[in-house]
Parts: sequence; structure tokens; C-alpha cells
Amino acid sequence: MEETNLLRLNKYISDSGICSRREADQYIEKRAVLINGRVAKVGQHVKATDIVMVNGIVIEPKAKENAAYIMLNKPVGVTCTTDSSDPDNIVDYLSFGERIFPIGRLDKDSQGLILLTSDGDIVNKILRAGNNHEKEYIVTVDKTVTDDFCSKMANGVPILGQVTKKCKIEKINSNSFRITLIQGLNRQIRRMCEYFGYGVKKLERVRVMNLTLNIPVGQHRDLTQEELSELNRLTKDSEKHIEKKSSSQSKKKKTTEISPNFKDSKGKMIQKKGAKKSSSSSARVGKSNPNKPKGGKRR
Repeated sequence: MEETNLLRLNKYISDSGICSRREADQYIEKRAVLINGRVAKVGQHVKATDIVMVNGIVIEPKAKENAAYIMLNKPVGVTCTTDSSDPDNIVDYLSFGERIFPIGRLDKDSQGLILLTSDGDIVNKILRAGNNHEKEYIVTVDKTVTDDFCSKMANGVPILGQVTKKCKIEKINSNSFRITLIQGLNRQIRRMCEYFGYGVKKLERVRVMNLTLNIPVGQHRDLTQEELSELNRLTKDSEKHIEKKSSSQSKKKKTTEISPNFKDSKGKMIQKKGAKKSSSSSARVGKSNPNKPKGGKRR
């Protein structure tokens, strides 16, 4: 086979639908992947005639037209993990009938739109922060939402040793606002609100990129062909961002500084310090039954 037809191993594994590319690399690093009976290495390439095994199971890429792309309105209490040891894991809750995994996370105590798929190739394209893919939330807090609060939230908040990227904020009423982020830091909105003395009472994600939540809490559906086509259009250049980052990893990275005037959520001053910067298909449409009872231990 010509070298141009070789496929990177982590992509080959993710295309099988068992995990994302990042998780595939973790399997490889743990020596759980074999190619033709030999332990594989990170960055290795494979060809169509190679036999690839993950944890002793032979895998092969699935045809894109058979991939699942699901929108779920996640209830509070469901955990965005595929770990079956977690009784509240999202896979058992959904009980979809085939191997799928969530794209990104939504806190257990938050609700709203979460995407799940068997197409590992699209996961990184959506999650890469450098691609500036928008995620929109409606937040209810325990204090009056002021113009000053909105302005400060929109211009960046010091959390987790860095200042958040600027974002869009729109006041809805006295105790709720709409916020659009292009980041996905751990419990980002809750930490941002906490910095200004606000507590979050309800957090709901209502949009991811072109996908708007339009189903009841606890229900799911397949993406429509129109939604998937637009999603593919919006992510078509994401691979270029990934390749660009990879080619520049060996270069010295610039540092950013946090203003010494910022305080953390406990009121302590954050000292100035250097911080490294982080470095088209068709699918089944309309085959999910949104009224199907969910699996797992939750009802």
C-alpha cells in the first residue's frame, strides 16, 4: 500500500468508535494496543491490512455513514463519564445500545445540551479551544445581576491560575443571565461567579456551536442531516489548527502574566507569574427514539 494511504494509529482507533483520539493515545501509552501482535507506539501509522487490537479486542474503523451523533438534554445528577463503575454515568443513563461517548463534559450538578457520538474523529475538532467554538449557557444566581457584574465577567476573571478569555454576557432578568464561552475550564462559570461573590442556583447549556437545545430534560435525539452538515462545515478547519499546534510544539512558547491586582475566590492576592499557553460525512438521521425509557439506575 502506498504511504499516502497510511492512517495514524490514534485516528484509526477513534474511527472504530471505541474512544476519542486522546483516549486512544492513553491506551497506546499503557501498551494496551497491538499491531500485528506487536506493542504499538504513539504516533505510529497503520495500513488497511494491519490487525489492530485494543485490550485484546480486534478493532477496525467504522464507516462514517454508520456513526451516531446524539443530542441529549442531560438532567442534573448524571455524570458525563463512560466509567461503568459510576452508577450515574451518562452511557448507562442513555442506554443507547451501541458504544458512544460524550463530547466534552457538563457538570453533574448542571443540565442541558451534551453531544454523544461513536465518531472519535469529530471530538477533538469540537473540543479544541483554539478553534473558538461557542457554547452558550443560561445561568440563575442568588444575587441581583448588575451591569457592573456583567461587564467584569465579560472582560475576564482570574481563576485556576489564569484569566478567562473575554466572553459574551447578556442580562435576562434580575437573577439570571446568558453567557457564551469559547473555553471549557473546570467548572468555569461557577468559579467566575464565585469570584464576585455570586452563587449559581441553576446552570443550563442551551447551545453548542450551531446546535440549539430543543428537547425536554432527559430526552435525546439524533442530529438532523442539516445540523450535521453545518457542524462538519464549522469544524472542517479544526484539523489544520491541530496540525499547526503539533508542528510548533518544539518552539519556545511565550508566557502570559496575571495582574497582581487580581484576587482569588478566597480574597487572596494572585501574584504575578509566567504561565505557558496551552499549546464531511453523512450519518444516521432520526433513528433515535426520544421517548425510549432510559437505562441505568436513574429514572
